[in-house]
Amino acid sequence: MASISNASDTVLKSRIEDTVRLCEKRGAPCFLGFLDEREQALTASWLRKCCPQGSWSLFGGHEEAERQILGVIPSYFEQADVSFPLVTVAFCYHGKKMLTHRDVLGTLLSLGIRRDTVGDILCDQGLVVVFLRQEIADFVCEQVKKIGGQGVTAHRDYDGVLPTLHRYTDISATIASRRLDVVVKALLGCSREDATQLIRTALVMVNHQIVQEVSDTVSAGCTLSIRGKGRYVIDQIGPKTKKGRLVLIAKKCI
Repeated sequence: MASISNASDTVLKSRIEDTVRLCEKRGAPCFLGFLDEREQALTASWLRKCCPQGSWSLFGGHEEAERQILGVIPSYFEQADVSFPLVTVAFCYHGKKMLTHRDVLGTLLSLGIRRDTVGDILCDQGLVVVFLRQEIADFVCEQVKKIGGQGVTAHRDYDGVLPTLHRYTDISATIASRRLDVVVKALLGCSREDATQLIRTALVMVNHQIVQEVSDTVSAGCTLSIRGKGRYVIDQIGPKTKKGRLVLIAKKCI
């Protein structure tokens, strides 16, 4: 279970408490974020203990959203009637080079925008779709004329087809066990010592929670995020080969 375990988590917990109190004081929905997946796990864990079911929800603008806004909602509101303060903005361009998540986020942050006002960034050839907090959407549309050196045209309130959230490259290997350090070693193609160092320095998350025990086990369906190395989805572990090793099948988000 997620836990409040460090200074940044304590700040997050305080912000959640403030959002709940403000909702109670105003008698109206109040919002926090965009939150990343780890923050969402912490938020959900805490709110399940102290808030009635149905009094809060998370939404990021589309069904598979990774970054989401927390909405705290008075009991007499219907969730279906609550409008989250986000806007979908599309940037169209004609360059041959496909813009990346890094290109887009770098451009937005260079404007002095806070990271928590930017949701998912979906990239395709000729099209980038960004989910933004409502209060910054007009500013972004007015200010962003180039991304990654390419001219772009902004379209507010985009409602067309969304680019795919992730593309993947397949990984297959055989491993001695389901231990986290063994799996990280196989995914990265690094040494066991390097994998251990990444885990013990809190750079590895399993299902959006930091894990620092190298002997923890990994199962099919788990998502591993390794800071600076990428995100990996474990599709299969097993069966055993004739030599007694486990077949590992995974994919890396690119």
